[in-house]
Amino acid sequence: MRIIGVEVAGGAPVFTGTLSHGADPHRIAWELGFRIIRPLSATGSAPDLSLTVQVSRHGRDATLQPPRTRAVDPGLDLSDGTEPVVRQRLAAYGIVLSSRGLLATQFSDRTAVPGLWGLPGGGIDPGESPSQALLREVGEEAGQEPDISQLIDVQTDHWIGRAPNRVVEDFHAVRIIYAATCPEPTDPVVHDQGGTTAAAAWLPIGQWMRVPWSSGARTLLERHLRTLTRTVPAEG
Repeated sequence: MRIIGVEVAGGAPVFTGTLSHGADPHRIAWELGFRIIRPLSATGSAPDLSLTVQVSRHGRDATLQPPRTRAVDPGLDLSDGTEPVVRQRLAAYGIVLSSRGLLATQFSDRTAVPGLWGLPGGGIDPGESPSQALLREVGEEAGQEPDISQLIDVQTDHWIGRAPNRVVEDFHAVRIIYAATCPEPTDPVVHDQGGTTAAAAWLPIGQWMRVPWSSGARTLLERHLRTLTRTVPAEG
């Protein structure tokens, strides 16, 4: 995936970089002398995606940042010489709101965090755009038909651990995050049975913190939910 930095929307690029395995777009921009203000667009289809971000010059010493390290799942023993399989996964997720609240999906026991809740979404299939992937995943995981309003964030994680199939992976997750609304919310139904989603539900906005969230989803909700709830109908 390419990262393109512009100082004004529609302006000429001030840098273009490649999001290599384990890289973070915020760090790439910082080391080139810029800070990311906000993402502007995610275009193209997987795996040839381009993420355009608005940036500003920070004027600081980019060498002062500590080196970025990979997390390793607790209890994982690599002393037998196991070489992790390198995998970068591009995915799209959404903070989906409606008059019924916030759409949430619960992780199944096929994941490393069964029982925790997250945002609907998932991997971007080859030839698919991030927005297409989000609409497909929300339909599969919750049976809803949202309208995407804007791109709001990009999130990355890098760790070594076991995949659901027990393969040890050097895993780089790249998540493109959208805001969306559902004009005609219905009772959520998980159509992708036997997958990574155990359940889906509309959570009242005022009660979203009462359920256990994955760390990445909680970070995104704490950052964006207050602003986004000003643009949706009141719960009824």
